[in-house]
Amino acid sequence: MARLFGTDGVRGLVGEELTENLAYRLGYAGAKVLAKTQQQPHILIGMDTRGSGPMLQNALAEGIVAAGGAAVSAGVVPTPAVAFLVQSGHFKAGVVISASHNPAQYNGIKFFDEFGYKLPDALEDEIEAMLEDIEVPAKLTGDAPRAMGDAEQRYIDFLTAQADVQLTGKTIVLDCANGASSNLAQRVFEKLGAKVIVLYNQPDGKNINDGCGSTHPEKMCQTVREKAADFGFAFDGDADRLIACDETGTLMDGDKIMGLLAIDMKKNGQLKKDTLVATVMSNMGLALSVEPYGIKIATTKVGDRYVLEEMKNGGYNLGGEQSGHLLLTDQSTTGDGMQSAIHLASLLMRSGEKASQCAKKINIYPQVLRNVPVAPQYKTEYMKNAVVAKEIRKMEAAYQGKGRLLIRPSGTEHLVRIMIEGENQAAIEADAKALAKIMERELA
Repeated sequence: MARLFGTDGVRGLVGEELTENLAYRLGYAGAKVLAKTQQQPHILIGMDTRGSGPMLQNALAEGIVAAGGAAVSAGVVPTPAVAFLVQSGHFKAGVVISASHNPAQYNGIKFFDEFGYKLPDALEDEIEAMLEDIEVPAKLTGDAPRAMGDAEQRYIDFLTAQADVQLTGKTIVLDCANGASSNLAQRVFEKLGAKVIVLYNQPDGKNINDGCGSTHPEKMCQTVREKAADFGFAFDGDADRLIACDETGTLMDGDKIMGLLAIDMKKNGQLKKDTLVATVMSNMGLALSVEPYGIKIATTKVGDRYVLEEMKNGGYNLGGEQSGHLLLTDQSTTGDGMQSAIHLASLLMRSGEKASQCAKKINIYPQVLRNVPVAPQYKTEYMKNAVVAKEIRKMEAAYQGKGRLLIRPSGTEHLVRIMIEGENQAAIEADAKALAKIMERELA
């Protein structure tokens, strides 16, 4: 049987893979595993703006109560808000209902421990092992948990306290992805003194991530150019990612942002062990760009939880992913899109340079990404197909020393992801297209 927990909790199509029944059992098992030593543990629940959120929240809460716990709702808040509120309050655990950057028909459930950290595999396995033994009531009541009234304001105060400069005189475009930052981002950046232009902050339960946010930042870039703004920030559905753009509308992905933060922290004596933690998906140009500043790169497999694990083990304080998950562990226990935006904006203000000038410090190689739908059984077994394996080995040899090919299975969908970096954009796009065509034919 496949493992229920993926790289970021349990995710799936609502009503098919992620049901009210499963949410109840996860609430029950999660409370039992995470609060073994407490008689009535308080567990905080937060969610993004998907229409399925309240139903899943209420089922989770009933499971928590059935296990002897007390469920408290923070309402619609970013994932990092739950992590912050758990470790700064009197909660034994936190749960977030979100499928991050995925479309509205998907949802997910992920847990945080009492210190605000995502769970290690061993604890997730313990929760999963308990699921089959849980009896679900014939009818769930649908009762909502008790609300936490000051969740938003406490989180806003936490974020704005991190800015070391005011943003007075700057115009910022914010894309809230019709997600969890919709009611917060404008308030945060206006409190810091910026003039704010907000996009996609009208969630209706169905439009989260729909042609907007960190995975579709085109409108943000266009608006920055049209309104002569200083920079733009795009978040994903649960606001734990950041993709930015400079005043010309040119994108700054997670690699660019990490590199700039690393150089700035190194300059100010704040980068622990002169090391930045990144994943195998980070562009090879990132390492080449920060090396002259005396900065080393520690590399992990894909997933912000693995970046955090390496940071904790190595004593590092900056890491992240190309996708825009950034970890600043001197301030937070998980990725936080608005926090990352505040730190980037502060850096740009202190530099006295335009964002486009600052961004030139990180030279990113041309890169192409392709997602290939495959049958579930082939997601991790693609190299067992002789035709696919032969083509992959041929391309790996061709890019040796002048680029790279990386193939990896998606952590949440029935996809294999192809990534190629090289000196020529047209050539890598042609190679990625050719390999994807072969994989689609052989692994469908």
